Amino acid sequence: MNRVSAYDAKTHLSALLERAAAGESITITKHGHDIARLTPIESRPEAAEIIEAARRFRASLPHQPIDIRELIEDGRRY
Repeated sequence: MNRVSAYDAKTHLSALLERAAAGESITITKHGHDIARLTPIESRPEAAEIIEAARRFRASLPHQPIDIRELIEDGRRY
């Protein structure tokens, strides 16, 4: 794991992001002390997977008709 000063991290952020995207972990230091770590993200789900998960969740909820007037009155109570 490489160490980079906060100043160098600020100056070369784009390059550090490229290195992290390639799988490298980078520790950022300030006055010689470790303060942060830049690491690659394991994996990112595809948009289609996220949408499908949201649809499955929505389908699992009980289907009840929504009474707008009742929601308005509930809001007024608080």
